[in-house]
Amino acid sequence: MRAVLVVNPQATATTPGGRDVLAHALASEVKLDVVETDHRGHARDVARAAARDEIDLVVAHGGDGTVNEVVNGLLADTPPRPGGHDSVPMLGVVPGGSANVFARALGHPRDPLEATHQLLHAIEERRTTRVGLGVADDRWFTFNAGLGWDADVVAGVDRRRGKRTSPGLYLRAAVACYLRPPRGRPPLTVRLPGEEAVAVTTAFVSNTDPWSYLGSRPIHLNTNCSFDTGLGLFALRNLGLLTVLRHLRQALRSKSKHRGRQLVRRDDLPIVRIDAEEPVNFQVDGDLVGQRTTVEFSSVPNALTVVC
Repeated sequence: MRAVLVVNPQATATTPGGRDVLAHALASEVKLDVVETDHRGHARDVARAAARDEIDLVVAHGGDGTVNEVVNGLLADTPPRPGGHDSVPMLGVVPGGSANVFARALGHPRDPLEATHQLLHAIEERRTTRVGLGVADDRWFTFNAGLGWDADVVAGVDRRRGKRTSPGLYLRAAVACYLRPPRGRPPLTVRLPGEEAVAVTTAFVSNTDPWSYLGSRPIHLNTNCSFDTGLGLFALRNLGLLTVLRHLRQALRSKSKHRGRQLVRRDDLPIVRIDAEEPVNFQVDGDLVGQRTTVEFSSVPNALTVVC
């Protein structure tokens, strides 16, 4: 088996020692090339080249942004349709970031050394699973995407974090963006198949549950969402303080059941379109993409094979 290990040395929990242990362990099982990324988009380019070279396995060691780049590289030359990805290399993940939402949703340990052992056993036993992914316009995402408040938070964190990221930083950014939204709060319009358009203030799209993590605590928005279902939508008609506090409390419960008059929530959606009256921040998998006035999100079942 031929494999490529893609390491982001700037990720929060990656170290040279951990990289060497992982590379040595993988090299005992596969014919391995190791690439360290040194610029934005590098992981995507490496994964795209690996797919074209018919590599069997690409392992991403970094945070969710690294995983997202690798996934987008693996699928760069493949149209987003069900069952059209059999020739794409398998994906392996060893968490090295701060949140590691995709890896944790797959059941991987947070500790990179433990995750390495799990990955090696999965390779030995040829243990894999197929996962569905989301597509936001031309960008694949593994666990979530959104327009509005959450994307503003991502933009705020990106400006300040460097290599150090913490739950406290995200909380401070969330409060700052709530009190003073950097791009204001232009209305959003959610369009769903067979339903009338709905006006909202912020919208979260999920590909699995939990939506994200606050340290060790999962944040649940669409608890019925998984890699085996369609997309989940969680949108709020307004961001009044009582509305926000109500749903934040519900989101932090282990068995969350969101209810509220300002909530628009759907599960297992094949497609969602969100329009904005003026450009708003747009994020996928915790990575700021830019500003958009329209984004169409779609679900692609069985998009990728993951070794886990």
